[in-house]
Amino acid sequence: MSDKNPISSTDLLMIANQIIQDQESYIDGMRATSVEERDGVLIFKGEYFLDDEGLPTPNTTVVFNMFKMLAHKLSPEFTLES
Repeated sequence: MSDKNPISSTDLLMIANQIIQDQESYIDGMRATSVEERDGVLIFKGEYFLDDEGLPTPNTTVVFNMFKMLAHKLSPEFTLES
């Protein structure tokens, strides 16, 4: 039996986006727009601040690291409701 709390994706995104906004590395417009779960790991997605040619910018790394932090922080606590 899992000791993770079941949560809707909508509620989880609200929690994740509050965490994002509270971080020192927050960039205006940074937010998670979707979440899925694979093998017990929550995967957050959103705007990656790519340039006009679709290539990464310095902000892309910041966003990637933010989503990675969310996965590490929230995956042990929550599981998406079926």
